[in-house]
Amino acid sequence: MASSSTQAPTTVEQVIARMRAIDAELDPRDGVACFNRMYLRVTELVGQNITDGFFADPVFLERMDVLFAGLYFKAVDAGTPPVPWQPLFGARDNRTVWPLQFALAGMNAHINHDLPLAVIMTCQERGTTPDTEPVHADYLRVNELLAKVEAEVRAEYEPDFARIATADAEELKHVLSGFSIARSRDVSWGSACTLWSQRNLTPLYNTTLSALAAEVALAGTALVAPVVPPPAG
Repeated sequence: MASSSTQAPTTVEQVIARMRAIDAELDPRDGVACFNRMYLRVTELVGQNITDGFFADPVFLERMDVLFAGLYFKAVDAGTPPVPWQPLFGARDNRTVWPLQFALAGMNAHINHDLPLAVIMTCQERGTTPDTEPVHADYLRVNELLAKVEAEVRAEYEPDFARIATADAEELKHVLSGFSIARSRDVSWGSACTLWSQRNLTPLYNTTLSALAAEVALAGTALVAPVVPPPAG
């Protein structure tokens, strides 16, 4: 997909504008569009709380949010998406995959692989470390916001689950239960700390990052595995 903007965003408002542009360009059934809609909801909520005094260091948090989104935009604009994103982009036209599967597969790639990188990039820019307060405290505050969005999105699909056979619904729910934003962000923080400790050990850092990318891609493949087609209409 061609970029709708050649300039990297520098504010959350610009990030939101780019996401809205992506949404306007894509078929609503496109798997990337399904993820983009959920990510947009999350970003809008985080943006509101940046200006409402929810975070101890809103400047750091906004910069991390912008750098984080930039990694997604790079995946969107790339001719060949990065390894962690390949399951989502590869399955994006498969209409037997549920929109919620696509959304969670995107969250899997973005949180488990891209978020540790965004933490490191922001700490390096700001001359701080993951262990310096309030970096981790604000990171945990984001979890509260994301849990709300994830619960809302999952609940929106419950009526559709009721429209398919019980056995199929249970199998689909089993697939979807393999991912949660809260668990992924906990793991992501651990990955960020590991990579931070290896940042000056280039061969080890690259090996760890490659292994992480492969692991995240494997989880993404499971999340977009077709179980039962979504109900029509």
